[in-house]
Amino acid sequence: MAHPNNDIIPTLDGLAYGGDYNPEQWDRAVWDEDVRLMREAGVNIVSVNIFAWAGVNPGPGVWDFERLDAVMDLLAANGIKADLATSTASPPPWFSQAHPETLPVNAEGVRLAYGARAEYCPHAPAFQDAVVEMASRLAERYAAHPALAMWHVGNEYYRSCFCDLAADAFRAWLQERHGGLDGLNDAWGTTFWSQTFTDWSQVLPPRLCAETPSPGLVLDWQRFGSDALLKLFRSEADAIAERSPDKPITTNLMVTGNFSHLDYHRWGEHVTGPNRLVATDHYLIPEHDDDIEAPAQVAFGADASRGLAGGSPWLLMEQSANSSAWRKGYFAKRPGDQIRHSLSYVARGSEGVMFFQWRASRYGAERYHSAMLPHGGTEAKSWREVKEFGARLGRIAEVKGSTVVARAAVLLDFESAWAANTPGQPSAHMTTYPELRRWHAALWRKGVTTDLVNPAWDLSGYEYVLAPHLYVLESDANLRAYVEGGGTLVVGPYSGIVDRNDHVHPGLPGALRDLIGVRIEEFAPLAEGEAIGLDDGSEGRTWSEAAQPIDAEVVASFTEYPSTGALFRRELGRGEVWYTATRPADLEAFLTKVGVEPDFPGAAPNLELVRRRHEDGRSYLFAINHGTEPAEVPAEGDDLLTGRPWAAKGILDPGETAVIRERS
Repeated sequence: MAHPNNDIIPTLDGLAYGGDYNPEQWDRAVWDEDVRLMREAGVNIVSVNIFAWAGVNPGPGVWDFERLDAVMDLLAANGIKADLATSTASPPPWFSQAHPETLPVNAEGVRLAYGARAEYCPHAPAFQDAVVEMASRLAERYAAHPALAMWHVGNEYYRSCFCDLAADAFRAWLQERHGGLDGLNDAWGTTFWSQTFTDWSQVLPPRLCAETPSPGLVLDWQRFGSDALLKLFRSEADAIAERSPDKPITTNLMVTGNFSHLDYHRWGEHVTGPNRLVATDHYLIPEHDDDIEAPAQVAFGADASRGLAGGSPWLLMEQSANSSAWRKGYFAKRPGDQIRHSLSYVARGSEGVMFFQWRASRYGAERYHSAMLPHGGTEAKSWREVKEFGARLGRIAEVKGSTVVARAAVLLDFESAWAANTPGQPSAHMTTYPELRRWHAALWRKGVTTDLVNPAWDLSGYEYVLAPHLYVLESDANLRAYVEGGGTLVVGPYSGIVDRNDHVHPGLPGALRDLIGVRIEEFAPLAEGEAIGLDDGSEGRTWSEAAQPIDAEVVASFTEYPSTGALFRRELGRGEVWYTATRPADLEAFLTKVGVEPDFPGAAPNLELVRRRHEDGRSYLFAINHGTEPAEVPAEGDDLLTGRPWAAKGILDPGETAVIRERS
């Protein structure tokens, strides 16, 4: 991949280190202690003004920048840069009261009250106008401020609304996408259940209805919602760029899979390139990934972010220093986890490490969310690790602008994931994101650095491409070109089934049938966790398919379905394609069977090894020992963290880290 945007925060010396800073929650006397401790910890940038709309704009037509001026001046005086947010993610009560039509309506038709955050309808003109005015005023005032390093538009976009304004906007979007009503009726298959539309006024958002809603409606609503929020983001970003053209602009995306309702590949076109950057919030998800170890979850978020950035550097905008109060289980990080996880993000392309938040809040919904400076103050484990990592990050500043080269790619298609969750699926457990995370974790355990990329992108640079669950596929052309060019493609079950309108392709598995050389007679879902045996001694779980070869080799068959293939291989051009008709229970063994080899053969289990490279050839091997035994690191050079020479096959102790500037 090309890396056109390597220095993503030009005015920042070294790698970014800091977090969300909310001085509006504290007396002025606390601010001086904040900046003193920031310097002590090595903090060089903080995100400010994220939820401070009420302070800057306390009433209709009233603007007060005194406090924000003081914050920006204090940061500048102490050599700390600002990621200046527009504060538009959380309108104050006065605004919601003055413009009640801006409050969101849920799918049950209930208009939500103000009192939290993200309490807005993206389609309300009053809100659309207000956010552009806010962004414009901030950009005019602070474009030349010495503290300003970058702009932060909104915050964690996710809000949807089902009101009449949303319905009008949805109809306009549908007319642009489908043309007339005939096109819409065809796309949604409205002859089913006699739901044919004869007038545009009959078309509604997927509000609560008596039965299962149309899958086509649900899928288009997801697309529309993503586009609407992107339009909102772009309106602010454009207003800022007009007034502050020399500073980077971003927003904090959420690519972990629990916030999967935006098509981040479409968003990526507007947060990459000159003066734009991909920034990510990543929190571990115990309730979703209780079978995936935390370091593998960290790698997933980082690899997905790097994929969105097209291989260029990106920025970790938020993570938790310890526990997250709004997560089920309220788990805490073990000693050393904060340092190991943070270094893993940097190893995988982040240009720094930031947290939510700097100082723990004494009140509010997130008062028990961990922070760089926790309630326990400077005596707490989190603070000690924050200081230690700040020192380590300063020692590896020279890696800034280097990039990660991955040998493997996992295909992530957001629309495919949405469609796989539409109503009426043959199994509630055959969904995209758990499968993507499961395959990615297996690659992590094998020591394979992996990008998560769009199936339509150029795949020729990868040795292996894996498609764990590519439910929607219009054409196999890009995948076929990759295989014929010499690549190894591995396809998971229930893939290639429907087109972009969620219509089932004739002749399963539809768009993939000719490529994999396999025909599927029928689906055979299993109960959650139920196993099915294969004649090579392995097992599948949750899902199986009665499949037969067309012109593929049967590598393994189901023991319970006589003469029914379970694993297929087909040579095509200079490459090969594999297809599994079940979810392999042991994915690491499965990956070995299909030929996926680790980046560093013979490396110890739980030793994370990732290489970053500068364009001039300088390279750095990041080594993180997540295990309980010493591990041999196959590198020779100098450890930037300790300043000591690193001999070939040097030993890294359990829980320790190294960043080795390689000699060759």
